[in-house]
Amino acid sequence: MKPVSDITPITQLRQEQPTEVNPVVPGDVAEVSASQTKSDLDAVAELADAHKQIVTEIEKRIIGQRRVVDQLLVALFARGHTLFVGVPGLAKTLLISTLAETLNLSFQRIQFTPDLMPADITGTEVLEEDHTTGRRVFRFIKGPVFANLVLADEINRTPPKTQAALLQSMQEFRVTAGGHTHDLPLPFLVFATQNPIEQEGTYPLPEAQLDRFMFQVDVEYPSEAEEEEIVRQQTSDHRPELSRVLSPQRILQLQELVRRVPAADHVVKYAVALARSTRPTTPNAPAFIREAVSWGAGPRASQFLILAAKARAILNGRFAVTTEDVAALARPTLQHRLILNYRAEAEGLRSGDLVDRLLSVVTP
Repeated sequence: MKPVSDITPITQLRQEQPTEVNPVVPGDVAEVSASQTKSDLDAVAELADAHKQIVTEIEKRIIGQRRVVDQLLVALFARGHTLFVGVPGLAKTLLISTLAETLNLSFQRIQFTPDLMPADITGTEVLEEDHTTGRRVFRFIKGPVFANLVLADEINRTPPKTQAALLQSMQEFRVTAGGHTHDLPLPFLVFATQNPIEQEGTYPLPEAQLDRFMFQVDVEYPSEAEEEEIVRQQTSDHRPELSRVLSPQRILQLQELVRRVPAADHVVKYAVALARSTRPTTPNAPAFIREAVSWGAGPRASQFLILAAKARAILNGRFAVTTEDVAALARPTLQHRLILNYRAEAEGLRSGDLVDRLLSVVTP
């Protein structure tokens, strides 16, 4: 792993996983030039204003689900992939397509089925004749993964071989086919969905792939009032028009801004303490973790906690991370990284509930 002092520039996105954190400095503010600070503070104000506009546009088509929307935007600007867990019919696909339209990003939906092949995701090479030379040549036809936002719908319904086709794109922002490497468009994010109830005929995601997702976001049923409004809106002939808020290039610049947000020592220590406390072999792990968890979150969880907290701070107009930012995003960041033992599963325990208990034990 690189030293935490390394900051990944946008030109290196395709070479490595962008999960390292910014330099940790004493106090709440890093030592940067006055001109850079002013420029960054102006950009923070711009993103905070854009955040409100994006939410306003999304709410034209999505009723309720504000927590889900907020976590989705944090993942977007933190450059993190997200796994949505919820029963069908909760507007997960509509949410992602609406976000793509608002931000002028390309969008593709892939329906994962048992017969889906890796080439159906990444693309394939076809042999065709060159009309000028008469020779036969291979031409690469891009798959649906070549989009800014990719929705992997019901990702656990396809075999592991096909699931793994997403791994390289999620890690390196490129795909390899026929011995040739093809770059993906930036920004690039994968949003996957799972049905938490129906498990027959599914293939659980391996831990290595789960760890690639920054968040697991639980999508709940709407309230009664929200459901009534959903019925009124979806059964009418009115489809609200959306306004464009940001350009793809500006999103890339704001993603870089997130990485320049300073994180104080005590904030980093808190994030690391939370992640380490999920590991049953750690001396400081609470008793309920040792009794229920087989394996806890790895170091990538600590890095994602800080990156997500930085994005949350900026979206709320702050150029400094607080422990409250870390705590607010602990559940979606940690819950899918906890592997429960058989006893915990038999008792019906949920990893997200264990993370909530952990927040009451591990204090800043």
